[in-house]
Amino acid sequence: MGSRRASDLFVECLEAEGVKYVFGIPGEETLDLNQSLANSSVSFIPVRHEQGGAYMADMYGRLTGRAGVCLGTLGPGAMNLVTAIGDAFLDRAPLVALTGQADLERMHKESHQFIDLVELFRPITKWNARVTSPEIIPEVVRKAFKVAESEKPGATHLELPEDVMAEQVDAQPLPRRRPVKPEPSARELLKAADLIRNAINPVALAGNGVVRAGAAPALREFTRATGIAVAETFMGKGVVDYEDPRALGTVGLQAHDYAMAGFDDADVVIAIGYDLVEHAPKHWNPRKDKKIVVLDSEPAEIDEFFTPEVELVGDIYHVLTRLAEECRDVPHSGGSQRLRDVVLGRFQAARDDAQFPMQPPRVLWEIRDALRPEDILISDVGLHKLWIGRMFPAHEPNTVMIANGLAGMGFAVPCAVAAKLVHPERRVVTVNGDGGFLMNCQELETAMRLKTPFVNVIWENRQFGSIVWKQDKKFGEHFGTDFTNPDFVKLAESFGLPAWRCEAVEDFGKHLRHALTLDVPSLIVVPIDYSIDVAISEELGAETVANT
Repeated sequence: MGSRRASDLFVECLEAEGVKYVFGIPGEETLDLNQSLANSSVSFIPVRHEQGGAYMADMYGRLTGRAGVCLGTLGPGAMNLVTAIGDAFLDRAPLVALTGQADLERMHKESHQFIDLVELFRPITKWNARVTSPEIIPEVVRKAFKVAESEKPGATHLELPEDVMAEQVDAQPLPRRRPVKPEPSARELLKAADLIRNAINPVALAGNGVVRAGAAPALREFTRATGIAVAETFMGKGVVDYEDPRALGTVGLQAHDYAMAGFDDADVVIAIGYDLVEHAPKHWNPRKDKKIVVLDSEPAEIDEFFTPEVELVGDIYHVLTRLAEECRDVPHSGGSQRLRDVVLGRFQAARDDAQFPMQPPRVLWEIRDALRPEDILISDVGLHKLWIGRMFPAHEPNTVMIANGLAGMGFAVPCAVAAKLVHPERRVVTVNGDGGFLMNCQELETAMRLKTPFVNVIWENRQFGSIVWKQDKKFGEHFGTDFTNPDFVKLAESFGLPAWRCEAVEDFGKHLRHALTLDVPSLIVVPIDYSIDVAISEELGAETVANT
């Protein structure tokens, strides 16, 4: 190749990693990098706020398993990436963040726009580094992607000083390698199988790790072979089809979820790809009396309510397949269906709910009815997220996308752009509160420019609903939570989006079905009535354990 600009080498390294998109905003300190991107096979996608670009990279990583890439310039551009990088870090989405930086020779003193970004990003990345010389570019890019994509995946960050990117260099990209997966020993596997075979009331808890590993087919075969029923976390939705007789429903919202899904009676809990960041084990093992078998890609986190008898660390798909073979001779009868029956019963009854403003179950029933099994619902953060986590049923993994670990508002709109880039053939619907929607609505312009059609559904109640709910429960009143809204239909139309406001309960299904046929993004405003409790029934308990 000979000598060329360091930024050209950097982009060649991105190409070697198979990068399709870089989402971001260019800056003065990334001029060389942007010029190199312009002359490459990588599509640079300008966004309207760096946080939007980082959320797009986050969702790209979740849906593909390959690191999404986002770019911000130095200082404010980089700092605007922070929230979405934290989201990818806590929700285990592979992401590589690139930031510009001032010249190396002015980092030792007070300097225009200089903030130590390596220090700033350290707590929210698995690994990050300053590119101090052109010669190390092949190594740092390969490491950034390897660390981001290896279990448990997450965010990494490279800081690119302007003067380094402009230098000449003679080097080549390093070849991409697939991350290595360990295998549990036969002894550990037989110990786990023995525990499961001898259990009286075993139950499985499946989380985000099953989705990341593409292990849903193996989990479905395991539950079919053994009869052991499966409860899902918010981020494990769809790993077992909700219509499967061994599906226990989604746990983690109310204190009594686990009891109603059979965890109180369980003697053995099989935790499969379960991240403690999703919700704490003390909620399902309060007496510390369960024998726990862990199947995961990494050794278990230390927690006094989560002390495994045996850990099977490796490729979850492969481990589940081997475990099913060992355990298929002693079929179990499944777990308690009470949670699933209460929630699904309320969901199915909602189809006849004639109230207006609409209640959450009716809106969710209409969305499920309009979407195919492989279509995608993306939830923003707010009280609607708890309803979706609790009630919206999934047929397949990676079809109900929720911001869980960090749970930042403004997640849904940019993530829908990325979802359509990855899966143009699938229908995509976002559900937003009127609070969260305005946090990243500027990316509607990006969606129109890219022609990524998805339907934005806004639940309008002119309050920060989840905080109202918590304040009312704790104090009997709420404050600091009310606001007014722009005319969302006019706002959407100013971006060029077709938009509708529901004036009656039957409007929503009609508008949604029409919007799903369009080849441009669209928006539907639904006046929402949150007067019914997300707990659904007294039986489910009052105390909420999920973070909103």
